[in-house]
Amino acid sequence: MTAGSPSARTRVKICGITRPEDGLEAARLGADAIGLAFYAPRPRAVSVGRAAEIAACLPPFVTRVGLFVDALPAEIEAVLAAVPLDLLQFHGDETEAECVRFGYPYLKAVSMRPDRDVVAALRAYPSANGFLLDAYHPAVPGGSGESFDWRRVPTDRPRPIVLAGGLTPDNVADAVRAVRPYAVDVSSGVEAAKGIKDVTKMAEFIRGVQRGDESGA
Repeated sequence: MTAGSPSARTRVKICGITRPEDGLEAARLGADAIGLAFYAPRPRAVSVGRAAEIAACLPPFVTRVGLFVDALPAEIEAVLAAVPLDLLQFHGDETEAECVRFGYPYLKAVSMRPDRDVVAALRAYPSANGFLLDAYHPAVPGGSGESFDWRRVPTDRPRPIVLAGGLTPDNVADAVRAVRPYAVDVSSGVEAAKGIKDVTKMAEFIRGVQRGDESGA
């Protein structure tokens, strides 16, 4: 079974978790991973202390992902010393060398701007454990709540693809059917307010992913 094939279960990452209770609800509902944003300009950014609190309360087998945007190495190392992360997610212009230096598995986010050669962008990070494809916004490095043309997702995938950008309970089944990603990533699409997750929306989103999987089985 290959990642992203119709017979594989699509994983779910719920990003922008800012409260322990939201992380616990996401896990209870079946999320495979939660995302913690260490990027102060984002409305869903968390302090190191709060992130450690969230990470510590999660049950086993829920992947704790730390999101960084062109952070200084010392800043990332300070987070890693205090927060038990499992995976790093780089959303800026980090080089491959900058991504691997911490010794953690990582995702490299690729902004789907109109002129981007997506295949070349993926090949530039051969050590990445996967790639998160997100909508392009000139002022926001991810998390804009906007979508992109899913037909641009390459079929030749050197690593698993995580689909992000404007996903909601209403469109995620279509996204899974169209792209067959390894995983989907959602933040604003399951919120009651910025940084505050809505339990009903999270449940509906996960059911949408399951419908998308079932339709391709």
